[in-house]
Amino acid sequence: MVVKSATKKRLTELGVREELAHKLATDRNMAAIKQMSSDDIAKACGLSRDDEELQTVLNVLQEVGSNRRRNKSRKITISMKEIDLIDMPEHEIKFNPLNHVLVPHHALVPIEDEEKELSPWDLIRFDFDGTKRLAKELLPKILITDPAIQALKEAEERREMIKAAEDDKDHPGLPAGWLADRVVKVTRPSPTAGISVAYRLIVEGN
Repeated sequence: MVVKSATKKRLTELGVREELAHKLATDRNMAAIKQMSSDDIAKACGLSRDDEELQTVLNVLQEVGSNRRRNKSRKITISMKEIDLIDMPEHEIKFNPLNHVLVPHHALVPIEDEEKELSPWDLIRFDFDGTKRLAKELLPKILITDPAIQALKEAEERREMIKAAEDDKDHPGLPAGWLADRVVKVTRPSPTAGISVAYRLIVEGN
């Protein structure tokens, strides 16, 4: 028997008594709970049909459903308060193009490693005031809307959310435009070299 801690926390925050939230979240995520009938919910909570606490639970679940329907039409910010990490049915997970056999491996280069990774191309330049910088703009470009880049973006944002959940902290979301001007490393098999490595600069437009 496994209690979905994120689901339990969500239910208690919405007003469900902790003991009842614990019972409902045992072996169930929020999606599974919302699919239960009122009789099943009463049985799981150990409540009678005319118990006021049962009506409270049903009202909370109804409100969760209506809130999600309203949120579909507006822009949202990734936040641990609004997204239940466990509440992600498999049929809603999008296809990841990076898993396709014909798509080369893409990986974001950590910002602190960019200078070292690009050192063979001598991209260090000095501005008019003597400031040293890495001339990443000389790299070939790849649009931020490219499916492979979007897959990297979603994976990184989800990794940040999971890390915040493990640390029991709210996640404010990565800053807007965080992916622009980052360098992606593309590795593909080569019939002559064995492995071919290329670098691309992520840009928002041509």
